[in-house]
Order: sequence, then structure tokens, then C-alpha cells
Amino acid sequence: MKKSLERRLLLSAAAAGLLIASIGSGFAASSLKLEFITHAAFFSAETKQPKTLDPQVFVEDTSAPEATGPQGIKHVAGVRPPFIDQDARTSKLFNAEHKPLGFDLQSWLSAAGTVTIVEKDGKLTLDATFKNLQPNASYSLFENHFDTKPITFTPMDGAGKTNSFTAKADGTATVTVTLPSMPTHDNAVLLIYNSSGQPHGTERGRIGVDAHHQIIARPE
Repeated sequence: MKKSLERRLLLSAAAAGLLIASIGSGFAASSLKLEFITHAAFFSAETKQPKTLDPQVFVEDTSAPEATGPQGIKHVAGVRPPFIDQDARTSKLFNAEHKPLGFDLQSWLSAAGTVTIVEKDGKLTLDATFKNLQPNASYSLFENHFDTKPITFTPMDGAGKTNSFTAKADGTATVTVTLPSMPTHDNAVLLIYNSSGQPHGTERGRIGVDAHHQIIARPE
């Protein structure tokens, strides 16, 4: 009887140890690493466009009438969204009001970056690195919420205070932001180019006019 009781106590202790280890692992640091892709490619694939296009910027086309683009952005006559596999990469870009952005399609599509999100001790930290951005330009990180209809957007930091930055003269940038929650497949990390030269707080800005979705990273 004594040996049986001791055995049961040992088994109970072992089970308790496994439970503690399991609980402890639930609080261990977790991470998420993502690669950005062009918003043009992402949007075109998600909406099944017949041709890959960028709804956020525009090229000159004298035959283009005033219209509303595929992402609901109204543009004046004389410009239209660029077709990625059709228009020359040297094509100069404009906003929806036919104001020059100051760079060409190749420069716009060359932006790249990675983002790592780490959860540790109850704190979520996003670290992002970018290259081939516009030199000394203003950018903001926003979160897409695909689980809302229509899709909504909030600053990555939840408050619009630390989610914006200025690229360096060589077009690189490194950004660290504390997040309110871990992104899932229902979300995405979105980089917005502020063509006005300044961020817009908790709002993205006037999309296609003074703010433009450039690259995006969505968890699987």
C-alpha cells in the first residue's frame, strides 16, 4: 500500500511538472517574420484583376477620361492607374489630381522590406527594415483589417503617434513600433507613402491624392 501511494504521488508530481512546463511554454516568446510585396501585386491578385495594376498611383494617358479607379479612387482626365506589365517602368507617376510625384514606376515598385513581430513578457514589438524608399520621404505603417466590411485601417501602434517615420537619404529605414495585438491572416502590415510630405495621424490621408499604399505584408 505504501509503495502504491508513493508511486501515485510520483506520477502526480510528474504530471504537475508537465502541466507547469506546458503553461510556461504558453507564455514563451513567439515571433512572426514577413516579407513585404508590392501593393499593386497584392491588390490585383486579391481582386482578380485581368491585368496587374496599381490603383494608388497614376500615369499620363491623354485618352483617359475622368473616372473612378478599381479601388474607388477618383482621378481626373489625362491620367489612369498604371498596368505593371504593360507601361514602361520609366513612366513618370502622378497622383489622382495629376500632380507629379517626382519619380517613375520603377522607383515606386522597387520598395522592399521585412517585418518581424516578437511577443515577449506580454509586450508585442514590431521591427521593420526597408530599402529603396523615396529619399527623405514621409511614410506611415497602418494595419489592414480584412475581417471588417468595408475593410478598415488603423495605425500600427493603435494611436497614430509612433507609426510614422522619415526615410534616410539613401532610401533605407528602420522602424520599431509597440503593437496593441498580434496580427493574424485577418490583418496586414501596410506601408503608406505620404506624398504630402507629412503623416496624417490616426487617418491614412486622402488615398491616391496625398497618401498611397506602396507595399504590404500579410500573415499566412
